[in-house]
Amino acid sequence: MNQNPKILIVDDEENIRWVFKKAFGKKNFQVDTAESGEDALDKILNNDYLAVFTDIFMEGMTGLELLKRVKKTNPDIKIVVMTAQDTMNNTIEAMRLGAYDYVSKPFDFDEIFALVDKALASKKIQAPPTETPESSPEEFSIDAIIGKSKKMQAIFKTIGKSAAADLPILITGESGTGKEMVAQALHYYSTRRDRPFIAINCAAISRELLESELFGQEKGAFTGAVERKQGKFELADGGTLFLDEIGDMEPPLQAKILRVLQDHEFYRVGGKEPLKVNVRILAATNQDLEKLMEQKRFREDLFHRLNVIHIHLPPLRERLEDVPLLANHFLKKFSPTLAQGTVYLSPSVERLLCRHSWRGNIRELENVIKRAMVLALSGPILPDHLPGPLVADTEEALPSNEQWEKTLNQLIRDYLANNKWEEEDTLHDRLIQSVEKQLFEILLDHFSGKQVPTAKALGINRNTLKRKIDALSIQIKKNKNPEGS
Repeated sequence: MNQNPKILIVDDEENIRWVFKKAFGKKNFQVDTAESGEDALDKILNNDYLAVFTDIFMEGMTGLELLKRVKKTNPDIKIVVMTAQDTMNNTIEAMRLGAYDYVSKPFDFDEIFALVDKALASKKIQAPPTETPESSPEEFSIDAIIGKSKKMQAIFKTIGKSAAADLPILITGESGTGKEMVAQALHYYSTRRDRPFIAINCAAISRELLESELFGQEKGAFTGAVERKQGKFELADGGTLFLDEIGDMEPPLQAKILRVLQDHEFYRVGGKEPLKVNVRILAATNQDLEKLMEQKRFREDLFHRLNVIHIHLPPLRERLEDVPLLANHFLKKFSPTLAQGTVYLSPSVERLLCRHSWRGNIRELENVIKRAMVLALSGPILPDHLPGPLVADTEEALPSNEQWEKTLNQLIRDYLANNKWEEEDTLHDRLIQSVEKQLFEILLDHFSGKQVPTAKALGINRNTLKRKIDALSIQIKKNKNPEGS
């Protein structure tokens, strides 16, 4: 049985069909041809084609109409649109409808063959088995709280223990680590889950408006206050109020938040009567509140009121083993709106994602996956679908074969020139020391000098890493990825 991949050429010009059939025949592909869209539909229904090349302008059904109809029933098939009229509108429309690519006449067959090789490589990458959901759609799900790393498991335990305690909780972590998702989980698993969860970003609202947003206002309290307005505290009564980026709040307003925590009452802006409220306050920040307290920019008494329970979310670079889980979660979440078929990570992309530093944390990963889905549409996500800087930054730390060869040759020349073979310090020992030091320095730099994640990536314990750092005289560079970036 002939296992060679099959290609379908759809064009109403016989000479185009002949040229393609001859070119692909030399590459040992099976080639079928169709002179109309209608004929092509019938062949696609009864054959498994690696790729379909279709002219855009044909009598009867056009190439774009063929593309649209095939994608509805077979979204994973690779369809390349061909045309002599290389216009912006044609290109955009073809890609919008899900074309694998778009090529212009006269054809560059090196480009054509490269497309087919890419499609063939994609076909060899198997989609992962479909997993059965662990929870029903009615149950609570949190986008960012996904992870099997020890740090995330510890956070899950803290959420479980503290959710029902009805105490203030301070959530810290860099921007994009999922602090609001943790707040939502704390509310959901609390006794207040049937009451409102209200969130407000203290950094996104001007100082003048934030007070009225939080506490409400009386009619005529200030210019523009044309009616009485309820604030977030009133709206959240009986439930949870999440104060995001509380480190950006001005000290005078901090004092009023403290009063609510202490006395469970507040005044509307312009109001004269205190209002009682029963609200659990959760707060989050990506700033160092202790440093802000030293600078007199954050009240110490409010800090201690909020910091009854503290949950710190690690940056994504410190739990890289969770990256595939998060990436696959985003693939599943956004497939209905962004993909035209089954989209999944190729092994090479998964390796690249697990090497990236993720300075934007989960939010950056989510955007990278969204972009890749739009470009891939169906089938495996390949390195071509990732942002160029991500691939370049990841590969920077990995020496090429040429660089390794130069390093090895230089090491051998230096060693032999100094007659080192007569000493106990062997060439093998010298090579291991050289490579080991570079490896440790690269990983320590990647993890901002933090030894715990570095040791984990190396598969050794922290004490062994400390001994190696001393023995190899490694200088640790810290704060490559500053907090809050």
